[in-house]
Amino acid sequence: MIAASSTLALVHYLRCQGVLNPGAVERITGYSAEALSAPDLRIPADQHYHLWEYAETVTGDPAVGLHVGQTVAPDRMGLVGHVFFNCDTLGEAVTQYTRLHRLINESVRLSFEQDGDLAILTWQADTPGHYCRQDMDRTIASVLSRTRHFIHPDITAAWVEIGHARPDYAQEYRDLFGGPVWFGCEQTRIAFERRHLNHPIPHRNPVVYSSVLNQVNALLTRLQSRRTFGRKIRRLISRQMSTERIDADTLAKQCHMSRQTLYRRLKKEGLGFHDLVEEVRKDKAMRYVASDHYALGEIAFLLGFSELSAFSRAFKRWTGIAPAQYRARQLVGYASAKQDAAP
Repeated sequence: MIAASSTLALVHYLRCQGVLNPGAVERITGYSAEALSAPDLRIPADQHYHLWEYAETVTGDPAVGLHVGQTVAPDRMGLVGHVFFNCDTLGEAVTQYTRLHRLINESVRLSFEQDGDLAILTWQADTPGHYCRQDMDRTIASVLSRTRHFIHPDITAAWVEIGHARPDYAQEYRDLFGGPVWFGCEQTRIAFERRHLNHPIPHRNPVVYSSVLNQVNALLTRLQSRRTFGRKIRRLISRQMSTERIDADTLAKQCHMSRQTLYRRLKKEGLGFHDLVEEVRKDKAMRYVASDHYALGEIAFLLGFSELSAFSRAFKRWTGIAPAQYRARQLVGYASAKQDAAP
């Protein structure tokens, strides 16, 4: 799930560009633009990412993520943003941002480390299907743009690693971040000089900080205490995919509940059982095909397909191309990324 405030920021950008279609937003997200303003609303990640694809299409701007991320609107920040910019120092703000990131986006893990003279933020999608180029562009651009706006205008990145292939607008990354940028990396990372962590945050308000922090801590507690049932079912589906036929009755018995209860609990998290099976199968298929560790016939067996032709048809439905063609593209992209990352 993703905080609706992130989706609302994109809706606001489309409105400012004069291309907002409220009906399309509601069809894609399941919520009207007005409903997205509810402070605690969370929407499924897939719907949020589909809206990004739509945004690129209607704006005609492949770099729309970078451009949304560079738009600083203090009155439209979510709760985590208000915590960040009311901390005492940038170091404290980064620590809080990392701790609270699940409130923003549960489909991407964020970690923070200090290595020598550098401080490094790392974003990693939980599945390949949850890596969204436009949203990742928006995320990293907003981190730096907001930091410059609220804390210090001269902060630049020491270097940046991007988890997607080099786009046609690659120069915009270098113009924005100020340091070298590499594409096609395993993770998305931003490094900056560690000394910046000591920067005090101007105009911070301790009263606002205390009030908002209490609110987000309560939200985080509820999120952490809620057992993510969908993740449990995903693991069971993934574990059984190659060994037996996957059906709702079998998984419900393993969870000591009826099929109706299984469906009901998944629905509470915005999930459907058959969609979940398809999502797990697709993610594993794309990962296996791209890795080149298994023959295509072996992958078909591992994913529970009766024959290679059935797997090939499903893969083409998911990606638009045959698995052999997808593998060839991935291998070429990997070789290109290694060349780009070479000194």
